[in-house]
Amino acid sequence: MHHRKLKEIVADQKLVHVEGTSYVDSVAKLMADKNVAAVLIIDDGNLSGIFTERDLLRRVVAEGRNPTDTLIRDVMTSSVVALNAEQLGFEAVALMIELSIRHVVVTGLPGGGYGIVSIRDFALTELSSFEKEIEFEKQVWSSI
Repeated sequence: MHHRKLKEIVADQKLVHVEGTSYVDSVAKLMADKNVAAVLIIDDGNLSGIFTERDLLRRVVAEGRNPTDTLIRDVMTSSVVALNAEQLGFEAVALMIELSIRHVVVTGLPGGGYGIVSIRDFALTELSSFEKEIEFEKQVWSSI
């Protein structure tokens, strides 16, 4: 995956996004229902920010805000870290490590769309590769 272009990594992704006027409680429920850790905030077709589980913890729970009357635009991360869809997966991983973040927005997708890659995407791929390698070694050793 780290040698693939970001557009290939997010190709089958069903992006979850909301408007900045959404309330935190409904966005948190949506995130739980869709099993995602981040949603994009898109207003009038433009990317306004990203809201992550970390934002929920630090900007809502830790600050004692009421999620039923707190707007996402008031607690989202507005300084979005993004890479172009033509860039490689390893560039996203390097950026996540450098900035201590877990998500990078992918821009420049066909039709002007967006995607999100997370550190988890890469960890699961590496684990899968490792498991395949172990299985191959078992097969080699059992044939000797």
